[in-house]
Amino acid sequence: MIKHIINLLEHDLRNFFRYKWWLVGLISMNLADLFIMAIVYNYMVRGAVIEQYRDYFRFFAPGLTVTGLFASAFMIGREINMERRREVHHYMLSLPMTRMELAIGRVLSGGLRGMIYMSPLLLTCFVFLGFPNVWQFLTIIAILFLLALGISGLSIAIAVSTSSLEKFITARGLVYYTLFFCSSVFYPLSLIQQLGAEGKFPSVLVTLAEINPLSSASDMIRNFLLGSPAFSYVSILNVLVFSAIFTLSAAFAYIKIIERK
Repeated sequence: MIKHIINLLEHDLRNFFRYKWWLVGLISMNLADLFIMAIVYNYMVRGAVIEQYRDYFRFFAPGLTVTGLFASAFMIGREINMERRREVHHYMLSLPMTRMELAIGRVLSGGLRGMIYMSPLLLTCFVFLGFPNVWQFLTIIAILFLLALGISGLSIAIAVSTSSLEKFITARGLVYYTLFFCSSVFYPLSLIQQLGAEGKFPSVLVTLAEINPLSSASDMIRNFLLGSPAFSYVSILNVLVFSAIFTLSAAFAYIKIIERK
């Protein structure tokens, strides 16, 4: 089983690095977002963010790392949606491996590709904000990998549930904007909660921001590197639940689709 999954990982990683210059361009764009947008926003944003983090750059760097992980891990869904539309899954059935091995391999490859893409962004974050200790570093890597698996699973679940590229792109856009902007990636969770208490932000979106795994991962990195916000095991639980739900959902959904003749 391990050998089959490794072969599938190798196949998906080769596809991933086939567009290496495109990936370099995307990473460069993400770094430009950090060094240009964050610095510009630093002169526009006032209040709690600047007082707590000194500048917006320090606050935004962990959030950008998580969004880069999200975007890259989500890419596996596009490939699987294309395979479904072109009926490549008929070929997959001829491979000497079980359907469960196929499903597990695709989810793992999506998560691994997300971690590879995210690595330069995380390193940049360490360089400018400081390096964590060994325990903190291992915790960050473990939680980000679990998050990447959950994102990969979410992407695959959407991919096998949509019959056209247009529907997949629409669903992807809806998920992107909902999870990105209802999170602490761009602004502190405490600010969202304050606006919710004042009736200026819908309570359902406040709840979504609180349980959003992107918020949990971003704030965990900020806590380890900047000492703020306070560390919470609930944040880790959010990521674990998200990863478990969508990893299992993707595996069973993928098996169901691949069995169709």
